[in-house]
Amino acid sequence: MMQEARQERIVPLLLYLFTAVTGLVDAVSYIGLGHVFTANMTGNIVLLGFAFAGVPGLSAFRSLLALAAFLVGAVIGGRLATTLAPLSSNRWRMTAFGCEAVFLLGSTVASIVSVSFDSTRLYAVIVLTGLAMGLRNATVRKIAQPDLTTTVLTLTITGLAADSSFAGGSNPRWQRRVMSILCMFAGAFVGALLLRHSLALPLGAATVFTVLGMVAFNGNPRLESGETTISGQVRKGEHLAYLERSPARDRATESSSPLGDQPPTPILREDKS
Repeated sequence: MMQEARQERIVPLLLYLFTAVTGLVDAVSYIGLGHVFTANMTGNIVLLGFAFAGVPGLSAFRSLLALAAFLVGAVIGGRLATTLAPLSSNRWRMTAFGCEAVFLLGSTVASIVSVSFDSTRLYAVIVLTGLAMGLRNATVRKIAQPDLTTTVLTLTITGLAADSSFAGGSNPRWQRRVMSILCMFAGAFVGALLLRHSLALPLGAATVFTVLGMVAFNGNPRLESGETTISGQVRKGEHLAYLERSPARDRATESSSPLGDQPPTPILREDKS
């Protein structure tokens, strides 16, 4: 129980860090890449609609490129979860956040290759940050921490108000919701300040923070217990399937009391994942 309680405290802290990274990326994409979102797809879809309506200063191509990159990143994230989470939740998250860090590092390098930031490099940064954020969203969705999506705050803010004592609620997880809002705000604020000096600075900061989060996930053995929904379901299914086909179950049943007052004790395999 103590281990689970510690685990419950650690995961939200790391997701707060990734929420701040989202603020940094959104600052870069909207301010530095010509009014496009690569992390917030709700905003990106709205901007895409404006662009198709002919609103000046917006680019339908950039918005579509960001959307396509985000979708590809989400597919990669979903595939990693399906493949690796049943084997090791820690390995899965390390790989997913490691890939996100690589994409962010690539966007940082692309932004400083030349002093002249031409359209090719602009599109490269859009694609790489979109891939990173799509992959992250798919991963965080599988982790499934309430009110910690790291990207979208609309439902978080709605829940903060709708579940408040003013609305007759009991204020569930209000601290978590407030922290998510503050982390996103802080990331966007810092990103906007860093952009005054260089496009690479906020991208580099996003990369460093992602690496720190990845190292924290890897360095904490408490996170290896497989608390995620997907890995827990797979492990439970493996145990049930083993009991159904195991001869140990039959031997335990034969040795139980004839009156049935002593339930058989199943012998489970050691889960080494």
